[in-house]
Amino acid sequence: MFFRQFYLGCLAQASYLIGDGGEAAVVDPRRDVDEYIDEARAQGLTIRWILETHLHADFVSGHRELAERTGGTIVFGEGARAAFPHRPVRDGEEIRLGSLVLRVLATPGHTGESISILVLDPEPRLVLTGDTLFIGDVGRPDLAASPRGITAEEMASQLYDSLHTRLLALPDSVAVYPAHGAGSLCGRNISSETSSTIGVQRRTNYALRPMPKEDFVRMMTTDLPEAPAYFPRDVEINRAGAPPLAERRASAALSPAEVERLARGGAILVDVRPAAAFGAGHPPGAVNVGLGGQFAAWSGALLPPDRPLVLVTEDESAVAEAVTRLSRVGLENVAGYLDGGVAGWDAAGLPLERMGQIDVAELKARLGENPGLRVCDVRRPREYAAGHVPGAVSIPLDRLAAELDGRAPQGVVAIVCASGYRSSIAGSLLLGRKGAEPINVVGGTNAWVAAGYPVE
Repeated sequence: MFFRQFYLGCLAQASYLIGDGGEAAVVDPRRDVDEYIDEARAQGLTIRWILETHLHADFVSGHRELAERTGGTIVFGEGARAAFPHRPVRDGEEIRLGSLVLRVLATPGHTGESISILVLDPEPRLVLTGDTLFIGDVGRPDLAASPRGITAEEMASQLYDSLHTRLLALPDSVAVYPAHGAGSLCGRNISSETSSTIGVQRRTNYALRPMPKEDFVRMMTTDLPEAPAYFPRDVEINRAGAPPLAERRASAALSPAEVERLARGGAILVDVRPAAAFGAGHPPGAVNVGLGGQFAAWSGALLPPDRPLVLVTEDESAVAEAVTRLSRVGLENVAGYLDGGVAGWDAAGLPLERMGQIDVAELKARLGENPGLRVCDVRRPREYAAGHVPGAVSIPLDRLAAELDGRAPQGVVAIVCASGYRSSIAGSLLLGRKGAEPINVVGGTNAWVAAGYPVE
């Protein structure tokens, strides 16, 4: 048996290639599919099947392109209502790959059509659980992929049954491979580990501890993080089947004058450089979403699909990477990139905007001199509750845009997250707002704690 996990940090997303006897299946493919094709060819495998554990909400799948390029058959759980040729499957159906058997387990709860894939060789060896069971967590029951008219409570009830009658009925030795890791909004407490076993999860996963179904439902439907606005859009893209990436046009190099004109017309400048480079100088109004972090997820959450995007970077090789990552969340609206980067913008005599950067030692010193200094923590509520800079106000990054016309901080405000990545995004959103003077805290709460400073 050949088995490989492909993990994308910027989406916290895992996909899989599994093969035997010269045939292979890809499970939960991302939008760009070359790597699966190349790996299958290197292993002497022909991709016969493309299996989707459900209609994904947080990324655009490459199932349509993969099927067109390989001749493979796309498989969904019944109820997906996909608008392209595919094989709908029910609980217990099997697909053979050489000596392997891929058995479908109907595991609704995260979505109505969710399935897990049990691999038998010939005994149960591993299970690909999609978004039903994560490492340290289980899938959310409230996302848009759920059938219309069904409540989150009803979905959570189905999830409980799927976990206890399907997955926890497997032997403890069966390896667990989910579709996401830490950072995905498809769960709320997902581990940074990307695989485990049924036995370990039975003992350690908070959502699998023995409890009445009513308690599970209450727990799974309380204090859920807000789902990004792009989730329903990606579900429908996946239901229709995204067009091949090869159909996209190459990004155009735009002169500073062209970029300035586009910005005046409503285009969004997306600066993909690290926070320090952004802070040192950037075109006014640019939003900083660095390629070094969860670029795709935060771009999908914060950037609108109906306005042109112009990329800002000093490295032209980063343009293609950014365009690919944006396409993974359904953002196909890149108008081009700033030719010559910020240096070209500056050489054209156009103004630069800057954002202050301080480390945690300077933040502590400033708080000592001015206890009234505003500190805004843009991490998620659970992170904030676990410990934050004393006096910091919680405004999660995914809610910041809605707060900008409400209680957005005014005057000098230190923006803090875990490391300085999300806080730079937040600061870039605040820059230019009347009365706001954001400062990015480099190193974030992690550095604050490591320095031994007090935590509230």
